[in-house]
Amino acid sequence: MSASFLDKTASTIAGWKWLRSGWAFAALLPLWMMVGLALAVITMRVLVTVLVSLGVPLAMVDASILQTMLAALVYVLTLMFVIGLPRLFKKYTSWNEMGLSRLLSWGDIGFAPAGFIVYFIGSSLLVYIGSKVIPGFDISQAQDTGFSHAAQYYEYVLAFLTLIVVAPVAEELLFRGFLYGKLRSRMPVWVAMLLTSALFGLIHGQWNVGIDVFALSLVLCSLREITGSIWAGILLHMLKNSLAFFIIFIHPLL
Repeated sequence: MSASFLDKTASTIAGWKWLRSGWAFAALLPLWMMVGLALAVITMRVLVTVLVSLGVPLAMVDASILQTMLAALVYVLTLMFVIGLPRLFKKYTSWNEMGLSRLLSWGDIGFAPAGFIVYFIGSSLLVYIGSKVIPGFDISQAQDTGFSHAAQYYEYVLAFLTLIVVAPVAEELLFRGFLYGKLRSRMPVWVAMLLTSALFGLIHGQWNVGIDVFALSLVLCSLREITGSIWAGILLHMLKNSLAFFIIFIHPLL
């Protein structure tokens, strides 16, 4: 048996092992993300139930304040479960892998609006295609932000902080930081982009929003590749949510 044949056989076996481990990782990591999110929601609900059973008058707390507190709690718990829990047993994720190896730069600030233009064009195209090929697709279906009852100034401030500050930072850490950072180290970048963006769209729970944020995620992943960090993505995410905030909350008042 020739040495070249043995080398080719060993290379083929190694390739199959990589393929199996890579795709297994691609399946298990998003599953872990979903498990972490589910654990966070369950923990939050158990905590609320316990507080109510102890006589804490949560029903008397302002709805916007309670929504802000619970949303922040779910994000913190999700980060703890998804990223923090594995680190208790092993140094599983580095700052570089998370896209946080450096501070915010002027380049990040410049790339964010450029990325917004690309996102807007891509999202408009995908939503238009979706409206033509997906039965029952409702392009005007409103997204439940949890602040539909907002009417007072402080309620708008709380909605702003939750949707434009807390949500973009937490979601970028989870998706373009942890998830995408892990996937891109095990498989081709374009596959990691598609998997990350598909899961990001899926968790938003409705077709029009899901397709929109799928396009957004593709741009966010691309910005991480271009800049080497998630800072530009965080700024773009904030910019996108700011536009949504204006359309949902401010425009009706005007």
